Amino acid sequence: MNLICFDMEGVFTPEIWVNVAAKTGLEALKITTRDEPDYDKLMRYRIGILHQNGITLKYIQDIISSLGLLPGAREFMDWAREKSQVVVVTDSFVEFAMPFIEKLGKPLVLCHNLVTDNRGMITDYTLRQPDPKRRSVEAFQSLTYRITAVGDSYNDISMLLQAEQGILYRPPTNVKEEYPQLPVTTNYEELKSEILKSLF
Repeated sequence: MNLICFDMEGVFTPEIWVNVAAKTGLEALKITTRDEPDYDKLMRYRIGILHQNGITLKYIQDIISSLGLLPGAREFMDWAREKSQVVVVTDSFVEFAMPFIEKLGKPLVLCHNLVTDNRGMITDYTLRQPDPKRRSVEAFQSLTYRITAVGDSYNDISMLLQAEQGILYRPPTNVKEEYPQLPVTTNYEELKSEILKSLF
């Protein structure tokens, strides 16, 4: 039985924090998991910037609600769901991801959660579990699924390496160079081709 585990941001959706940076003018929020492999360090950094500038969860959600999927993403998701069972395994948060989940046709999406105070400021976050992407793949493998995993950033690597087949999708040069054993795809047609190789 095959299962495809997809990252969300950079594969189906724009990078949320990059768009928040563009809307707020805070260049410091442009740093993503493509740049910083330590997720906790990255999130603490982001939360600090949000507090310094009084940016609430509601403000970020308003920005997210104005964003669309990447061009061709819904059609690609529909194609993937015809070929295999699919799950989106993301380091985003339920509070961020819901508008995108709707636009993708409501696939199963595994997310984290944010913690807010009575002013609506983000104060913390709760991981589903440590190293959640790799452990999600391990859990599916324990149910005898054969996993193809797709992602683009440092936080996807443990998932890609744990899967029977990991595929990089439009990764930054630093990630591509550090993991030359992983095939690289640059558009949905190339990604389809790699996925088909892994399924059959």
